[in-house]
Amino acid sequence: MKFKELLGMFKESASVSKSPNHLKSHMKNLLEIALVDEHFDETEMDLLKKLAQKYNISEDELGKIQDNPSTIEFQIPEDDNEKFEQFYELVNMMTIDGKILDEEMNLCVLIGKKFEYNNVRDVIDTLIQDIKTGLPMENTRNSVDWLLH
Repeated sequence: MKFKELLGMFKESASVSKSPNHLKSHMKNLLEIALVDEHFDETEMDLLKKLAQKYNISEDELGKIQDNPSTIEFQIPEDDNEKFEQFYELVNMMTIDGKILDEEMNLCVLIGKKFEYNNVRDVIDTLIQDIKTGLPMENTRNSVDWLLH
């Protein structure tokens, strides 16, 4: 999927999620980060499967999301902790293959803005550093909380 096509999906208004469908939205976002470079690395696939399992999304359902991403509406988690966790996982997906492309970064910035985060680029830079050093997500959340709002 081309980056411009991905941008089109996010230009539509986002809804705040109160249903389990936000997990499908999250899986779609993860897939889009992984596929924006038109190469699905094995490490990206492993992370995607691990996260799908965490959220009780079957490989069959994941395949349906990948085959028909336009059927999944972009949704923002209502809970701030869940929102941060999803954003952390998106940045992790961006970094997992050891390469950060401009398109991946731009998509993460766009999602961060949709999540209504301030200082999105600073948050992403901190997440990247903390992911590389293996700092637990909870510790990272505490260190960037002041940047988010």
